[in-house]
Amino acid sequence: MADKVLGGGDEVEGLNLALGPADADELEAARVYFAAPCNFFYASQSLDQLPEPRGIELAFAGRSNVGKSSLVNAITGQNTLARASNTPGRTRQLNFFDLSGRLILVDMPGYGYAQAEKKVKEDWQGLMFNYLRGRPNLARVALLMDGRIEVKESDLAVMDLLDKAAVTFQIVMTKADGLKPGALARKTEELTALARKHAAGFPQILVTSARTGLGIPEARAAFAALAPIISQG
Repeated sequence: MADKVLGGGDEVEGLNLALGPADADELEAARVYFAAPCNFFYASQSLDQLPEPRGIELAFAGRSNVGKSSLVNAITGQNTLARASNTPGRTRQLNFFDLSGRLILVDMPGYGYAQAEKKVKEDWQGLMFNYLRGRPNLARVALLMDGRIEVKESDLAVMDLLDKAAVTFQIVMTKADGLKPGALARKTEELTALARKHAAGFPQILVTSARTGLGIPEARAAFAALAPIISQG
C-alpha cells in the first residue's frame, strides 16, 4: 500500500515528504513528532463554546463507530487519550487535544447513526458541519471510512460539504486488517478514485489498522507535515 500513501511537502525536523511513500528517516521523524505529550484540553457541544484558535487543527471525521478515537490513540501512542465507545452515536461533542503546541487534534462526533433521537442527532451533526464550514485554523479533515463496508450517502454528503467549504480532506481507510489482500487492493483503488473526484480531496489515501498498527507510521508522517516544527538557526 506504500504507493497509496501521501505525506506532504513541508519540513518537520528532517521530514520532507513529496507526493509518494515516506522513507525510513521521514517515518522516524514523524514518530518523534507524535511522541510529544498530547493532552485533552477542551470539549465543545455548541459553536459558541468552541475554544479560541491556538494552532493548526486536524479534525477526525467519519461515521459512528468507524474508529476515530482508536486512530487518535494509535497515532499518539496513548491508548486512553481519546475515549472510544462501543455504543454508536454516543460521542456528541468536539474533543480537542493539544500535541505540545505542535498540532491540535479534534475528535468529532460520528455521523450517520440512524438510531439516535432525531433532535439530538440534528444538534450534534449540526455542530459538526458548522465547525467544518467555519473553523479558520482547520488545516485538514481526516475522513475515516471502514474498509469493510461500502461508502454511504452520509460520507458523500460530507465530502460535498468539504468541497463547498474548500476544506481539504484525506480519506483514511480504517480496520484494513479485516480485509484479505485482494479485497484490500480493490478497496484502496475505490477510495483513491473517490477522493480524486472531489476538489477538496487529497489525491492519495491512507490505509490503516489501529489494532495491528498497519499504516500508522505513514499517517503520522502525513499529519505531521501539516504543522511543521521550524528549526532554529
